[in-house]
Parts: sequence; C-alpha cells; structure tokens
Amino acid sequence: MSSSPLISGIQQVGIGVTDVPKAWQWYRRVLGFDVPVFDDRSEARLMVNYTGGNVQSRHAVMALNMAGGGGLEIWQFTDRTPQPCAFQAEPGDLGIFAIRFKAPDARRAYDWVKTQPQANVGTFAKLPEGDGFWGKDPDGNVFQVAGDSSWFQQNDQPTGGVAGVVVGVSDVDASLRFYQHLLNPCEVVYDQTGTFADLPTSTPGQRFRRVLLRKTVTRHGAFSQLLGNVQIELIQALDREPRRLFADRYWGDCGYIHVCFDALDMKALKTRMGDKGYPFTVDSEESFGMESAAGRFAYVEDPDGTLIELVETHKLPILKKIGWYLDLQKRKHQKPLPNWMLRMMSLSRVRD
Repeated sequence: MSSSPLISGIQQVGIGVTDVPKAWQWYRRVLGFDVPVFDDRSEARLMVNYTGGNVQSRHAVMALNMAGGGGLEIWQFTDRTPQPCAFQAEPGDLGIFAIRFKAPDARRAYDWVKTQPQANVGTFAKLPEGDGFWGKDPDGNVFQVAGDSSWFQQNDQPTGGVAGVVVGVSDVDASLRFYQHLLNPCEVVYDQTGTFADLPTSTPGQRFRRVLLRKTVTRHGAFSQLLGNVQIELIQALDREPRRLFADRYWGDCGYIHVCFDALDMKALKTRMGDKGYPFTVDSEESFGMESAAGRFAYVEDPDGTLIELVETHKLPILKKIGWYLDLQKRKHQKPLPNWMLRMMSLSRVRD
C-alpha cells in the first residue's frame, strides 16, 4: 500500500436536523461554529439511492470553528419531515454514534459547556486516552469533548472544531482495515476490551471493544493545518446485537448522516478504495456547486454501511462580502494555504 496521503483531514460531519437556523445557533453559541462556508438550498439529486429513490430538497449550512478542526454541515429536508431514530442510540449501534470535539483544556471546556442552555452534559471522566466528557445537543445527538494537540490558532473559545467521530461497528477488525486503508498513513492509539465507566450507556457493565485510530496532521493539502488531527474511534458491543442507527430511514434524517473527509486526489482515492473492494457508491465526477463553494464529491460505505463522504475542494469562499473566492484547481501543488489567508474567513463570522 502506498503511504502517499490522499486524505488531509475531516472536512465536516453532517447532522440531520429539523430546524437548521435553531441548530446552528446552538452550535455557534456553545461550541464556536460561527464562520459559515456555505448556506445552500437545493436538491440532492445524486443521493437518490439513499433518499428512497426520489430527489429530495434540502437546506444545508456548513460552519467552522476557526480555532481548528473540521466543520459541521447542518442539514434539513425541506420537502419532507425529517425522521428521528426510533430508539435511543447506544454505544456500539451501527453508524456514527458521536462527534468528538477538540479542546485545548478539557476541564475548562467542561466548565463552560455544562452551564450552557440545552446542553445535557455527563460527568468529567477519564477516557481511554486523556480526560474529557460526553454530552448531548438539544436534538439528542451525542458528542464527546477531549483534548487535542493540533490547533490552527488559539482564541478565547473553550472548544475547537471536529477532531473525529465515534463509530459503532459489528466487527472491529473488518472496520479497522477499511479505515486504515482510507486514512493511510495512520496509527492505532489503543485497542482495549472490557467495561468502560466513561461510556454513556443505559446498561452499565456491558463489554465493548474500543479501538482509536489516529491520522496525525501533515503538510499535505490546502486545509491540513486548519483541519488538524483525525481521530476515529471504533466501538463494538460484545454483549448484545447492535442496531442500525439509520435502519428504514433516509440519509438526511435526524442524526449524524456522514463524516466527510477532505480528499487530495479523488481519482487516485477512487482507485485505491475500489482495488480493496470499497467502491464509490456516489460520485459527482465533476465539480458540484454548493452556494459559493464547489468540488467533486463522492460517497463510500464502511463495512457496516456507515456513509463516508469525500470532497475534493475546487472553490472556496475566503471573503464573500467582496467576492473573494479561491480556485484550488489552479494550484500546482498540495501545500497548505497560508494561515493569513484562511484567517480571512473569520471576517464572515456570524455574531449573536
């Protein structure tokens, strides 16, 4: 396997909601996602295989926390009522169970988040690596906050952007092969089996296998320094049969609909994944516009059908107010963009 990285970081995690403005306001105020990349209303024509065979209209906002880390794509159907999960998600259920947000100081982040309206936060806990805590947003989506070493810039915000996701799997070994192949080069940080006091489960004493996979930030990709490290935790429930979080529902319904990685060479990535038996299930093949941003996007499924989005960015708004857009297709290399240029995006910050 080639060690040439084809993924630079997590670009965003998609969250299906019932009210985009309300959900985004909470994530702005509590977790600092206040810089919009796009605010788009259109039809998801290429996703019909995951939306009941019919083209669905939607409203989506992508927002960043400029301290560093991936963003959020807050997503809502506009021509049908988004459907919630029919049961309470538990660790090990198949799909994206939680987002992992980064923090420069996990204790300070805990003290901040637990005082915020509609933040349902558990106790400060010892995680398998370091300290942190679990919580739920106002829609009941589970998140984790933990320390991280990769930062784009330090500011007064107690939390940063997306550092990773926690994914429920039916077979850790099979899923590990998939994610290692996708994220190569990366490392296994821990592989532990047992009971875990920190996990937010309704049935204490259950046994799990937990594996944390980390891709450390490198200087490959225009946005690599902004996006930082990638951490994917795989959780397998050993004492019960897991349920599929999106069983009998559409992509875009309530919950975490995908994790999106920033792709450096989509053509090479398609070949790499296809050669190992992981074909793209969706591929725009050419540049696809999302309001003021554009890129080639594709989807691939992990062994349990969890949707992984891949985006090769072609156009990005730096400062929409004056019509400054960056055309990445004209760049002849994959080196990081200058920090000053990315910081200009902060001038579009939405203040409450």
